[in-house]
Amino acid sequence: MLEIMNVEVLAAGTRMLHPLVALLTIFTLAIFIGVEIIAKIPPTLHTPLMSGSNAISGITVVGAILSAGAEHFTLSKTLGFLAIVLAMINVVGGFVVTHRMLGMFRRKK
Repeated sequence: MLEIMNVEVLAAGTRMLHPLVALLTIFTLAIFIGVEIIAKIPPTLHTPLMSGSNAISGITVVGAILSAGAEHFTLSKTLGFLAIVLAMINVVGGFVVTHRMLGMFRRKK
């Protein structure tokens, strides 16, 4: 294999994308899909979905802890720590919103 301008050229003449370009493409598509999905959800469903997203953010926290604790690169530790902070903000915010939502259904004394 020859490496020409960060694009690998295989023997058959096909070209493979650089892994960073592929990851950035996936990240960009995920952003656009997420924005489109959230924009189509009615406001009355946002609070239950926020409550349900706590489980997903919990999984993100576990993955971030594994990434930060792997100690392969300084960048992975830094990004892992940043992911832990942002995911925990999401988890705590989700619980606060859920608590407020459930408070609306309590009987008033």
